[in-house]
Amino acid sequence: MSDPGIASLAIDSRMLRIASDCLGTRAVPFRATLFDKSAVSNWHVCWHQDRALPLRNRNESCEWGPWSTKAGVLYALGPAWALDRVVALRIHLDASTDSNGPLRVIPRSHRLGVIPAAEIPSAVSSGQPTTCIVGQGGVVTMRPLLLHSSTKANDNTPRRVVHIEYADSLALAPDVQLRVA
Repeated sequence: MSDPGIASLAIDSRMLRIASDCLGTRAVPFRATLFDKSAVSNWHVCWHQDRALPLRNRNESCEWGPWSTKAGVLYALGPAWALDRVVALRIHLDASTDSNGPLRVIPRSHRLGVIPAAEIPSAVSSGQPTTCIVGQGGVVTMRPLLLHSSTKANDNTPRRVVHIEYADSLALAPDVQLRVA
């Protein structure tokens, strides 16, 4: 979010409207990530949920954790009630195709709450994986608890995505504050 171009995109009225509609209230951007899958940087992502949130301070609640620090930012795995207050908008700088490692999701799996790692394979096998083919400039909305993955790209077509996360407030609880990262 420290990049002026990304920050400007995150507060664009169209992006805020989409995020606010999903959250049912105003949306505050707090984190952005650039995914740049190409022939030079190509990876497979196993099925997972996005549970790590950047926080201002450590708290004593047993609902949060384990804790980690990445690039000087404190993170903790969050409980379902906190993650339900977050939505991500994925802006496709390039088209995603069947061959450039697109996002795959299990629709409605976010409604299952936090799924223990050992139970993710069972949740995936009982769902219907959907591949998200999106044109250049398209936006995909997703909840952090949505089961998702991606395969390695099979061609040299780049797939760059700006993934911006929004919450209904930076204050998730009196002692839990999201950090803008």
